[in-house]
Amino acid sequence: MSHATATHDEITGWFAGRLTDGWFVGAPEITVDREEILVVGTVADVELPADASDAARAAARASRIERFREETRDTRMAIAEDAQHRFRKIVSWGVRLGDERTLFTTAGIPAMTRLRQPERIVLDTLVEAGVARSRSDALAWCVKLVGEHEGEWIDRLRDALGAVEAARKAGPTGA
Repeated sequence: MSHATATHDEITGWFAGRLTDGWFVGAPEITVDREEILVVGTVADVELPADASDAARAAARASRIERFREETRDTRMAIAEDAQHRFRKIVSWGVRLGDERTLFTTAGIPAMTRLRQPERIVLDTLVEAGVARSRSDALAWCVKLVGEHEGEWIDRLRDALGAVEAARKAGPTGA
């Protein structure tokens, strides 16, 4: 198997070996699609007095995230460059701290589609109402909403696709 067609497990294992010890609390979440590898790790929470205000906690967490981003930038870039060469995918980064998930870099990959007039009218309505700046933004907004509101259904679809892939691998080999 070429590195460009590496499995999620192979990519996860590679990153486990490459990431600097101590960056994250536990294993990072690694999401892979056709074009991108997204690495999101949980960073250690800040220690504040028990009576610290929500504003103080938010400021400390934002500062911790910014410090992590700055201090790890060169190493993250080197790891990303190696991974991009090895797996032929863009590498993006983010962190989780408390309930917040902050993405530093993500790829905006164009997705071309043909829409009939009723679908275009929906997008144009979102643009005219100021919900989105363009049809492209409106379509991205719609996809995000489906992901948020139909997340459980999407997860079941992914599980079903995984079962199909496992069945393919277990099936007979071609002659």
